[in-house]
Amino acid sequence: MKADAIKLDGKKAGSVELNDEIFGLEPRKDILHRVVRWQRNKAMQGTHDVLGRSEVSYSTKKIYRQKGTGGARHGSRGAPIFRGGGTYKGPTPRSHAHDLPKKFRKLGLKHALSAKVAAGELVIVDDINVKDSKTSALAKQLGSLGWKRALIIDGSEVNADFKKAAANITTINVLPSQGANVYDILRSDTLVLTKAGVEALEARLS
Repeated sequence: MKADAIKLDGKKAGSVELNDEIFGLEPRKDILHRVVRWQRNKAMQGTHDVLGRSEVSYSTKKIYRQKGTGGARHGSRGAPIFRGGGTYKGPTPRSHAHDLPKKFRKLGLKHALSAKVAAGELVIVDDINVKDSKTSALAKQLGSLGWKRALIIDGSEVNADFKKAAANITTINVLPSQGANVYDILRSDTLVLTKAGVEALEARLS
């Protein structure tokens, strides 16, 4: 399929041929859901922790005699049924990551790109070269293009001046082609690919 390309000033910059096997698929929510879950679970720190019965700060002395009280037999104030006692089977530090085949992750990225094309939220730009790294000038320029929450993907390396200028614009996220991922693509309102980014992604996903 063909897609029109523009320059950063909004002027036309010809067209780009997009690979139908990458940008022309029928998006499947189940595939996207699995890949996003894999990404978010892998990103979780897993540092949650609670004190168990053996970790709470209480004396281990038997709290009252075994027989003759008419109550249950208790040996420690740190038992889970008491206020301030340890937590029974509470969360402990662990990794939430799980395996997902590399082919499936690649397929998820193809469906994410296709979803943006289907939704009309893909923009192709010639390049993102800027004269200087002024944030105010870039913000004004991107505002005129109507990019509110945009993900911009360049080639193997991002233009240094553009990256520096965009660093303080909270609604703009800039990534090299190797950093392209399903979660960031789907949560952006506009996906912007440079011509170099398109070539790099097609080489990566072919």
